[in-house]
Amino acid sequence: MSWDTTRLNRRTFLGATAAAVGGLGAPALAQDTGDTVEFERDISTTVRRNISSFRSLQWQPYFDTLNNGAILVDTSSRALHYWSQDGGTYKLYPTSVPLTEDLTRRGRTRVVLKDPKPDWRPTPAMKKRNPEWPDYVAPGPDNPLGTRALHLSWTYYRIHGTHDTRKIGRRSSNGCIGLYNEHIEELYALAKVGTQVLLI
Repeated sequence: MSWDTTRLNRRTFLGATAAAVGGLGAPALAQDTGDTVEFERDISTTVRRNISSFRSLQWQPYFDTLNNGAILVDTSSRALHYWSQDGGTYKLYPTSVPLTEDLTRRGRTRVVLKDPKPDWRPTPAMKKRNPEWPDYVAPGPDNPLGTRALHLSWTYYRIHGTHDTRKIGRRSSNGCIGLYNEHIEELYALAKVGTQVLLI
């Protein structure tokens, strides 16, 4: 695997992503034009394939109805899709996904709690793998769950923000689905307790 440190203009990246969502094809590499953010970029073939598969979808193949709205998480393309109950709102967000297959859970669940100021405790399995991790992190800028969290009916599983934006688009989580903080805040406002969720 090859790694590259790249300086990316955030506005250019978001604009390119919007173009891809609109069906105009995969985003081109951004230019270094000021107001830049530096991060590591995985330039492997896998990531290039994932970027090209970041596209809009219809809800009908995945859900019988849009009652309470619907969230589809595609762990292969590392994308989260949201449809409102009336079908009038559709959102597509890049995500982080679990590090390994054994940490990945797939199937149907639902949002059971909306947490506006998430705190974090590692699960027993996470603490066993990483004994140096703290037992608790209060809400705030260093919280691994970011600024908002949607708790799922599966124990320990959440859709949440992240303070480490390098994780988005990668296999980097211990089981949860991560979004940029600005995206989880938008999704948090749209989703409700009872929103159906499907992970594929």
